[in-house]
Amino acid sequence: MKIHDITSYLEIIAPLSLQEPYDNAGLITGNGQWECTGIITALDATEEVVKEAIAKKCNLIVAHHPIIFGGLKKITGKNYVEQTIITAIKNDIAIYAIHTNLDNIIDGVNGKIADQLGLVNRKILQPKKDILKKLISFVPIEKLEAVRDAIFSAGGGQVGNYSECSFTVAGEGTFKGNESTQPYVGKPGERHTEKETRVEIIFPGWIENDILKAMKTAHPYEEVAYDVVSLDNIHQNIGGGLVGELEKPVSEGVFLDLLKKAFKLSVIRHTPLLGKKVQKIALCGGSGSFLTGAAIAAGADFYVTGDVKYHEFFDANGKLVIADIGHYESEQFTIDLLFDILSKKFLNFAVLKTGIITNPVLYF
Repeated sequence: MKIHDITSYLEIIAPLSLQEPYDNAGLITGNGQWECTGIITALDATEEVVKEAIAKKCNLIVAHHPIIFGGLKKITGKNYVEQTIITAIKNDIAIYAIHTNLDNIIDGVNGKIADQLGLVNRKILQPKKDILKKLISFVPIEKLEAVRDAIFSAGGGQVGNYSECSFTVAGEGTFKGNESTQPYVGKPGERHTEKETRVEIIFPGWIENDILKAMKTAHPYEEVAYDVVSLDNIHQNIGGGLVGELEKPVSEGVFLDLLKKAFKLSVIRHTPLLGKKVQKIALCGGSGSFLTGAAIAAGADFYVTGDVKYHEFFDANGKLVIADIGHYESEQFTIDLLFDILSKKFLNFAVLKTGIITNPVLYF
């Protein structure tokens, strides 16, 4: 099993194109062509985690947070980032980060947080635009099903919870090939009119190459006429944060107790309680204060996140309760998420969870 085989699978689940512009997800150290001896999943790829990987004979660390965000001009070991990189390179340890691309899928980091709280009726809190594209092509009537099925098999036609979605309309197409052509219908040098079906199918932009390859393979024409159009439509399952509901309304105190128990907390920083029942919960793992407005707009009773600054607590404005449970605390179960994803796919391969607690914040 090569490291590339493992990282390629992760990029099917959370494509690198979904990461935020500031991010640095992907393979950070190592070579994708190395044979993988074992995997350790972690939240942070610190030097201590690298040493753990060495001791357990695992040469791939799959971490949520990238150890490198910006460029390194020197690697002298003067800080924890440089020390980690030196140790990883000297011992042939590959580090792979799956960060905001894993945050931005509905079953990613925030889905795991929602699991801990037992939330149902889940939706992305702030869905992303400019993710979807539409393929338009023109197919001979008798080949419509073959072409459409090929596009569906490549991942096209998914709209929310519906699959195999398409639109068709009948029409006529004309074409005239020169002497070097071998047209599917008609004769070279003569204009031909063919009854065709216009087919339209939506797909996420990151699988465009797969969609076009599938269509062209199934299409009978030598030269396939098609358009790819970028859409402004939101992608319902891609974006920031998540909103869902508790099975039953509870008091604010009961919900705070649930948070403490579910995330093993000794303290929760929160805005004033509003004295009402709680059912709709918005959340975002890590630093999520940028979504407070979206949580209010969604009608959430609580917004659960981390790294909220003093003035950002005022943004609750008496419309919901902001609960800051800590960055590490909110994302700690990402280690389990990555372990589950990898161990279920690679059944006969060593996948381990780190035993190192990398949280740099402690409470007295």
